[in-house]
Amino acid sequence: MTVAYSQTGWAAASPARAAATEAFSDEVLIRRIANGDQLAMRTLFSRHRLAIYRWLLRLVDDEALADDLLSDVFLDVWRKATSFERRSSVSTWLLAIARHKALSARRRRSDVELNAELASTVADPADNPELVLQKKNREELLRHSLARLSPEHGEVIDLTYYHGKSIKEIAEIVGINEATVKSRTFYARKRLAQLVASAM
Repeated sequence: MTVAYSQTGWAAASPARAAATEAFSDEVLIRRIANGDQLAMRTLFSRHRLAIYRWLLRLVDDEALADDLLSDVFLDVWRKATSFERRSSVSTWLLAIARHKALSARRRRSDVELNAELASTVADPADNPELVLQKKNREELLRHSLARLSPEHGEVIDLTYYHGKSIKEIAEIVGINEATVKSRTFYARKRLAQLVASAM
């Protein structure tokens, strides 16, 4: 028997409700998409588009480009649903596709490619002490600090806290081993704490 939480508290869910939930799981939707089911595609898109868009925006820092890449990601899902191997969750698979698209787009955009030395010479308006004092909203301060992390550190923090991914899932998405993910996460948290402290 399946148990679910309702406004009146925990209760046994009807077998029909449990079956309906299973019928619309991400894995089932992917199988249906592999068979050309457009309704399943729309359902999957509606379910994941915002999270994938935010991830893309974080990676490319360009709303129009992120929007274009979002379409590309789901076009790939439509074309490659039959190749989904269920070794990871559907959301992990989607984030990995999105990351690949974003990195490819960044490589193509020569105007975005600033090397680390040039980037360090650009003045950051947030370094102004008056502006820092005006920022009382901790969430905004955290977002700003996150944006100042290196791309490698930023993506592991983003995947951990904003997408709720495990070390194993992050390793799959980024294409590195779990030990490297753990190391990057440790140093990213340390650096993020320093950035937040220096901005307060």
